Amino acid sequence: MSVRVAQGGADRQALCVCTMALDELVAAIAGVLRDAGVGAETRLCCALSGGVDSVVLFEALRRLQPALGFALSAAHVHHGLSPHADAWAQACARRCAEAGVVLTRLDVAVERNHPQGLEAAARAARHRALETVDCDWLVFAHHQDDQAETLLFRLLRGSGVRGAAAMRAVVAGGDGRPGRLRPLLGVRRARIEAWARHRGLDWVEDESNAELHFARNAIRHRLLPVASELFPGAVPALARAAAHFAEAEDLLGELAAIDVAACGGPMLDRRSFLALAPARQANLLRWLLQRRGQPAPAQAVLDEALRQLRACALEHALQLPLGALACCAYRNAMWLEPQAAPLPARQRWQGEPLIVWGNAAVRFESAVGQGLDRARLECAAELWLGARKDGMRLQVAPGRPRRPLRKLCQEAAIPEWLRDRLPVLWVDDEPAWVGCIGIDAAFACPAGEAGILPRWQPASAA
Repeated sequence: MSVRVAQGGADRQALCVCTMALDELVAAIAGVLRDAGVGAETRLCCALSGGVDSVVLFEALRRLQPALGFALSAAHVHHGLSPHADAWAQACARRCAEAGVVLTRLDVAVERNHPQGLEAAARAARHRALETVDCDWLVFAHHQDDQAETLLFRLLRGSGVRGAAAMRAVVAGGDGRPGRLRPLLGVRRARIEAWARHRGLDWVEDESNAELHFARNAIRHRLLPVASELFPGAVPALARAAAHFAEAEDLLGELAAIDVAACGGPMLDRRSFLALAPARQANLLRWLLQRRGQPAPAQAVLDEALRQLRACALEHALQLPLGALACCAYRNAMWLEPQAAPLPARQRWQGEPLIVWGNAAVRFESAVGQGLDRARLECAAELWLGARKDGMRLQVAPGRPRRPLRKLCQEAAIPEWLRDRLPVLWVDDEPAWVGCIGIDAAFACPAGEAGILPRWQPASAA
């Protein structure tokens, strides 16, 4: 769309209408920024690819910066997949230099054999790199056509409600990660291109966008045109559907939070969990995984985990993999914990304050009248951290008999899969301390004497 100089009254009116529509794009961006609480001293980083969408977003943010007072920077991800990648990076650098905006270039290596394909690998590498940028909000140029494509792509892959919610305009950050803003999500691609032409902007074209062997490109160039021909309002309708799915996801999240509280979470009461309807059980586990930053598992994996939870007696211990985390159940407790990391080989301990052990670490703290007798340890020929041995016994209190570690673990409600992972401090081939169990009475620190207190907390629902 081009805008020509108006001569007559009708032309002036048409130009006025066109300009108002173009100004609405900036107003839409401003509305999303205000909804996110962007204001003075907020640090925004524009994800600048050099394509028309990100160039328009960048220029619109520049126009809004004086009024809203935020600090603006930009970041360009260099994938190295195109022979033109260097030229794109240079174009972004020139644009930012002319605008006086700091640009961060992020070079990434894309996994060529990614199980979900090159397109997904590039997207994952891009987002990992962008999350390292020091800012409050990353700002992306995804628009309404992108939203429609994303919804169709995910529905065709069998996504649930969370996946069908597609992208959100405002996603808060957390755990040191910046939030994400998509202020163009309600704007059509055609309006963005019209704004760029009206402003005389230049941009780069990614030739891979025309390659139909990429699933998203095929949806964009083949599926959506047919849908739009049959239903002229297809793209806005799909975007509205994504918004409805987002509302449904929020409601499912509220329901999961209610169910977690009713089950005494995050360490869940297993009987209370099993009393929930099957759909609520599945929803609760998906929500807990999402809260830990993990994707929902495949439906077959989740179904099998729930089947075993329902079928096994409470006294039967379970450790059910759900991706990077496992759903664990022992007696009447249920929780999520990281999949077990490989245990180290036998390690000499020479007084260092920390030794990594599995998913956690053993810390050794100085104490008085507590823990292990420091003098006894200093007289030992060898100190090392290792695993338990068959038939191992421990005297947990003076005057009491040495008892099998297996019995002590049962009394301490330590599930079977964790028992082989308990760290043991061996002193001249004698067990002096076992994680989660305690200190052998023969090595206990006398009152008032210098001691060393070992601490180990296994990964759990925390």
